[in-house]
Amino acid sequence: MKKILSLLILLSAATLVNAQTKHELAVAAAVETLNKGILNPDKALLEGIASDALSYGHSGGKVQNKAEFVEDLLHGTFDFLSVSTSNQKITVSGKNAIVRHTFVAKATNAGTPVDLNIGNLLVWRKESGKWKLVARQAFKIPGT
Repeated sequence: MKKILSLLILLSAATLVNAQTKHELAVAAAVETLNKGILNPDKALLEGIASDALSYGHSGGKVQNKAEFVEDLLHGTFDFLSVSTSNQKITVSGKNAIVRHTFVAKATNAGTPVDLNIGNLLVWRKESGKWKLVARQAFKIPGT
């Protein structure tokens, strides 16, 4: 019985160490909402998730403000077919959060197939009770 109790305590402790806080979970949900908006662009969703101060940097060097980011997803030549993230790490500090992950997508650019495997750094800020994207910088992952 003592062995079972000890095992349960150990498993509970391990779970707590790996558990995300409620703020980290909320930021992760905001990232998922952003990805859904990238995959299926919706003006209200994109404008709602982005801060008015948005600086959205692409891996090729192009930087967009909020209006340009929304317009490009709605009417640009890039069409995302699938989007996923991996290796995500979220750090929350007060009303700010930093997210790093690998962004993997299949898309077309003016009809030409494109496979993306890039790194992303996202900065989120809690504005009026909601996590809003303030900055995003994509970068090429060395060796890919």
